[in-house]
Amino acid sequence: MIHTVDNHAAYCYTGGKVFNPAQPTAVFIHGAQNDHCVWALQTRYFAHHGWNVLAVDLPGHGRSAGDARTSVEELARWILAVLDAAGVAQAMLVGHSMGSLIALEAAHLAPGRVSQLAMLGSTYPMTVSPALLATSKNDEQAAIDMVNLWSHSSIAQKPSFPGPGFYAMGGARRLKQRISAINPGHVFHTDFYACNAYANGELAAASVTCPVLFIFGARDMMTPPKSTKLLTSTIAHGKVVQVDAGHELMAEQPDAVLDALYAFAATKPVFLTTSR
Repeated sequence: MIHTVDNHAAYCYTGGKVFNPAQPTAVFIHGAQNDHCVWALQTRYFAHHGWNVLAVDLPGHGRSAGDARTSVEELARWILAVLDAAGVAQAMLVGHSMGSLIALEAAHLAPGRVSQLAMLGSTYPMTVSPALLATSKNDEQAAIDMVNLWSHSSIAQKPSFPGPGFYAMGGARRLKQRISAINPGHVFHTDFYACNAYANGELAAASVTCPVLFIFGARDMMTPPKSTKLLTSTIAHGKVVQVDAGHELMAEQPDAVLDALYAFAATKPVFLTTSR
């Protein structure tokens, strides 16, 4: 499905199903140097089990046109504009890594439009080292290789990979290379810059009243579990699920992630009513 947002094409994968206004909607937001396909093993199930799916390609990524945005705040406003274009009044937002910050900020900007918030591989602040920032701009392939290695808990998932015929580490590397090939404008650096510069996370987290789910990889080196305390303590009503995976947890543990997301989605949203 392609909508027009800010005079540019905005692509949303729908899981192979026609949008049904009578169903609830889940919006899936990818992380840096990725596109909608990182959610392939979760979104199709949602789409065939009672949900509308909008798995977006962020601007400058995948099939969405326009320049990559330089801030999380801009990207959050873009997500809300996608909801407008799709005619969605309220949705569950599901974000991974950079996408989790975008979902958080969108929930802060428009709390009435977010029924539930799921944050995967998230942390705040999402600091990026100066060395990685520089490498992502000056030697993008080296940055891809570095991040790909750090994002997986193993070179090969054993005893058998839960997605048959799907090589997690190789697939992630090729996806990032593809984003570089279709958009030579230093997308990786732009994404990392946005993550590193985002300074509204604590305020945004404190404002969230909708149900929240955190899914963390126990062996995540990019956003390690020990770095999540500020985020999880600020959103104290959030549920925490940990899976045996690195940062690319949707690919390394697709069933565990899906089970957690779908159980969360099936729970009737209850909003906090007390101020904090």
